[in-house]
Amino acid sequence: MILDVIVEDKKRRLAEHKQNISEREMMQKAQADTRIPRSFYEALAKPGLSIIGEFKKASPSLGVIDNPLPLKELIDHYNSSVDAISCLTEEDHFYGNADYLKEIRGLSMLPILRKDFVIDEYQIYEAKVIGADAVLLIAAILDDARLNAFYELTMSLGMEALVEVHDERELERAAALHARIIGVNNRNLQDFSISLETTARLSEKRPEGCLFVSESGVTEDQHIKFLKTYGVDALLIGRAFMESDNPEALAARWKARYLEV
Repeated sequence: MILDVIVEDKKRRLAEHKQNISEREMMQKAQADTRIPRSFYEALAKPGLSIIGEFKKASPSLGVIDNPLPLKELIDHYNSSVDAISCLTEEDHFYGNADYLKEIRGLSMLPILRKDFVIDEYQIYEAKVIGADAVLLIAAILDDARLNAFYELTMSLGMEALVEVHDERELERAAALHARIIGVNNRNLQDFSISLETTARLSEKRPEGCLFVSESGVTEDQHIKFLKTYGVDALLIGRAFMESDNPEALAARWKARYLEV
């Protein structure tokens, strides 16, 4: 399965990173970092539709993305139109890296989510060091003990976690964490097929008090109308923005469509 391959490649990459900066040194860097992260939660918790604009170079399903805008221009669009930014830092399948997030941090005051396949505390410490305000925690690749520990560590460093789920069992686990931000990935991480019905189905069991984010698969106006029906608070949008020559206008249009429904 694709997810298993990504996780195995991540283990290999982590070993390489730890050769350059040890676990102890990365932890010390994070704990010594006096930067106060921006609130990812507050950025999304407001009336209307909130949007997380993503930066990614590629994906296993799309291959290399043909992005018409250079990074700085893309972030300029995001600064004017979205509420938070997601940056892929996974190297082998999404062609990301931590340097992209560091560059975006220098270009934007918006909260930034480190989107990666987090399987080690090292990545959470590193997220703080490179300027992230939030960390993606994927329930599908973490057992209960690690999910709890990683969530607590993220919060202890002043960051927030977007806990990603794909089915009812994972949603129950996120609810048990009292996760403040829950993301439903409409992309099946085993075969990378997409269905917005995943958000529709899980919305019936969303925990009270959490922000409910729908991730992946939003590419047209009718998707906005469909997802509002199921009470989503925010959308994480990657491909549509990355392939657009005017993400600012697209974000504005979709926010307007949300209010029309």
